Amino acid sequence: MGSVTDFLATAYPWVKAGHVMAMIAWMAGLFYLPRLYVYHVEGLRKQGVVRGSDMDLLFAHQERLLLRAIMNPAMVATWIFGLALVLTPGVVDWGSAWPWAKAAGVVGMTAFHGWLAARRRDLAEGRNRLTGRQYRLMNEVPTLLMVVIVLAVIVRF
Repeated sequence: MGSVTDFLATAYPWVKAGHVMAMIAWMAGLFYLPRLYVYHVEGLRKQGVVRGSDMDLLFAHQERLLLRAIMNPAMVATWIFGLALVLTPGVVDWGSAWPWAKAAGVVGMTAFHGWLAARRRDLAEGRNRLTGRQYRLMNEVPTLLMVVIVLAVIVRF
């Protein structure tokens, strides 16, 4: 185990940089995907366009690509780099509240990611039940979670 922790300690700046870059990519997707849902739902309603139209298929394609090609890999990378940071000696003081607050925020962010994936399937299969306004409100969730995570890590309360 000593060689692993030695490696993690040596690689710490690189692991931290990877974690931050992956997190930025993940957050970009978490901010943008609900906005795409707003445009998808309201665009179809305003145009009187039906499921399967060119507009519907374009939105479905964009949503699927964003989720699968950017958000999913970025989330996985964020978790991998984050867990590597947690395993690095001296990085986390589990006696403090901040790592638990960050962990709760990250679990919440992951759950929101799953919720977005389920809504993408609903939209693709014509089962959407939410309005553009509801998606706009949900667009605030990643912002609130990000505030918790950043304050936990930077302020270390």
